[in-house]
Amino acid sequence: MLSKNELKSLIKYKQDKYRKQDDLFVVEGVKLAEELLKSDFEILAVYATRLWIDENRDLIKQNQTSNPKSVNNISVNYDKDTTLAKSRFTETNSRIGKSFSRNKKSDSKIGEAEQSVAKIFPINEITEDELAKISLLSTPNKVYCLARRQKNTMSFAENGLSIVLDGIKDPGNLGTIVRLADWYAIDRVICSKDSVDIYNPKTVQSTMGSIFRVNVSYENLNDFFESLPQDYPIYGSLVECGENIYREQLTENAILVIGSESHGISPQIRKYITHKVNIPRFKQGNAPESLNAAIATAIMISEFKRTVL
Repeated sequence: MLSKNELKSLIKYKQDKYRKQDDLFVVEGVKLAEELLKSDFEILAVYATRLWIDENRDLIKQNQTSNPKSVNNISVNYDKDTTLAKSRFTETNSRIGKSFSRNKKSDSKIGEAEQSVAKIFPINEITEDELAKISLLSTPNKVYCLARRQKNTMSFAENGLSIVLDGIKDPGNLGTIVRLADWYAIDRVICSKDSVDIYNPKTVQSTMGSIFRVNVSYENLNDFFESLPQDYPIYGSLVECGENIYREQLTENAILVIGSESHGISPQIRKYITHKVNIPRFKQGNAPESLNAAIATAIMISEFKRTVL
């Protein structure tokens, strides 16, 4: 059971400003929780029903002892019957991710606990009613996790295909594109600074766990493109002009630029495009103006990969 203060501290993370303020994001559901535990992301806390805990004892034990980035600023007590770590916390400063603490009665044991369980993140058993109150999902699914945001920076990598997203605003599109990148073994996605946040709850859900395997960074795209070697192939997906993607001689090492859902690639980025390509519209007359950004990305990536098989 959670105390009123604990519940209040978690409910506030329904608001984006508090998640950003405390430099964390929410991971929910059985599939995503499993992916998180296996990743190298810093896990701040896990809140789960007894059913999930019982079903995932091996997963918890394996990753509590091996995850090198698990929380080490938490006082933890063991449940002797389950050997699962449990914690109760109060927010002591303004940043929950940096400062979980127990009540004053256990302060004397904090140093000892931290030293002995430095690689263990807390598992907190909660009821389904409590989960429903803190969850960002319309249908909560057994487990709710808090994890630290990663701040990735992307240097130029000459080998392979990289995806650059210019002004993608829809969380579902970004999440799906990251999932596509993972499927096609593309480990680099570079976003313009005005693109939607990768840690938006809808984006995280849409990645289906790929967020933990694909490096996503936010860069000043002008600076990024200016840093590239001269004549490096940069393909831009355009609607109104460009060569038919199915007839283009695509290269194995390249950058693929996808523009925003409503405006496409911005004028300041178009000047860097060396190869303009499009997906031909087969229907004439009364037809859609464009494809969904994620669908267009899927078609483009598939063509790049097909040509190098």
